[in-house]
Amino acid sequence: MILSNHKINEKFLRQKPIGKYILDFYCSKLLLAIEIDGDSHDKKEYPDKNRDWYLDIRSIKTIRYTNDQVLNDIDYVFSDLLAKIKQREKEPVFSPFSRENAEAKLRKRV
Repeated sequence: MILSNHKINEKFLRQKPIGKYILDFYCSKLLLAIEIDGDSHDKKEYPDKNRDWYLDIRSIKTIRYTNDQVLNDIDYVFSDLLAKIKQREKEPVFSPFSRENAEAKLRKRV
């Protein structure tokens, strides 16, 4: 499994419930979700946007890959994921309920 690779030091939980959604993979330390989208997601862009918005207001960043990418181009998925995890580790991550997060969200709107 790619998330258990020794180059990825963060702990990811599988099938993690967050509110009314179940995330494919979730790292609480980085507030990072990984979603693997199958064919059913091709027709569900609107619900995915609602889900992404719900997670975003809680400071949870979502990374998406397709089933096709995971099955046919795992080297790309691994290198892309590793780069995105390293980038996320550099970003300030606030609790979704912190004052800093609320202020950052307000600044983002302006």
